[in-house]
Amino acid sequence: MTDYAHLLPAYRGYAALADAERIAWIRADRWLDLDQARMALARLDDLLAYPPRDRMPCLLLYGDTGMGKTKIIRKFLRDHPARFDMGTGVTSMPVVAMQMPAEPVERDVYSELLAALGAPGPIDGAAHRQKEICRGLLRTMGARMLIIDEIHAMLAGSFRQQRIFLNVIRFLANDLRVPLVCAGTDLARQALLTDPQLAERFEALQLRRSTNDGHLTQLLASLATILPLRRPSALETTAVRKRVLELTGGVTVRIFRLIETVAVEAIRSGVECINPDSFDTDELVLPLVAMTRTVETRLQRRGVA
Repeated sequence: MTDYAHLLPAYRGYAALADAERIAWIRADRWLDLDQARMALARLDDLLAYPPRDRMPCLLLYGDTGMGKTKIIRKFLRDHPARFDMGTGVTSMPVVAMQMPAEPVERDVYSELLAALGAPGPIDGAAHRQKEICRGLLRTMGARMLIIDEIHAMLAGSFRQQRIFLNVIRFLANDLRVPLVCAGTDLARQALLTDPQLAERFEALQLRRSTNDGHLTQLLASLATILPLRRPSALETTAVRKRVLELTGGVTVRIFRLIETVAVEAIRSGVECINPDSFDTDELVLPLVAMTRTVETRLQRRGVA
């Protein structure tokens, strides 16, 4: 049995598994400690430790779809989980994360918040009753941060609904004296700017697309040391970096999906490594965005020819 020296010691055993098991491992969801994600988590930790005050700082985490905003939030929740006290019978939840409802309707906002707290809403569903229950539970459970994901969905509502929603989250931040974290696309930034008083409290942290630099080189080189392929891959080369950017536009989730796809194909084909040719084979089933970019590139090349 080979020792698979091109892989990190902790991952060499996976390369000896059967093909189906290796493919399942590649497709499994996992956390990778990227620079931008590490910076975002550090800022969230800093806000969580912030002492209560009348005007709490807030954070907008924004970027293109697929840049890993939701994954960062889930990692932060795993690092700061809810805990049940057997003695008191009370659950403490330092970080409460909810998803923005489909429309910025006050009743639906409180319903989503109650669901995040693991509590049923009142039978009548009245907004004022939901509001009071949320306030009481958040205090009882010791909430020290409120996170709202996909906040750009507020733009699906009317201007009046948007104003009401912004007033709701401003009220919660003021009433509870906790940091408010919103995550979404660049549209979320534009939406928050429509309320100058609320926007004044927010600092913005943008998750930027990868470019052909040292960070992308490090990312691809790291992937080459953990993917359970039996031969060394040349992921950090200039040719591969260029091709990956062409097919993904530097969007994080597209990069991982593309590498996952070519790694699985490398196992199925018996090549057992990733190289520049891995991204050009006709047998490769690419994500939709990558397929579109490939067609556009080919058309451009034909136009030049």
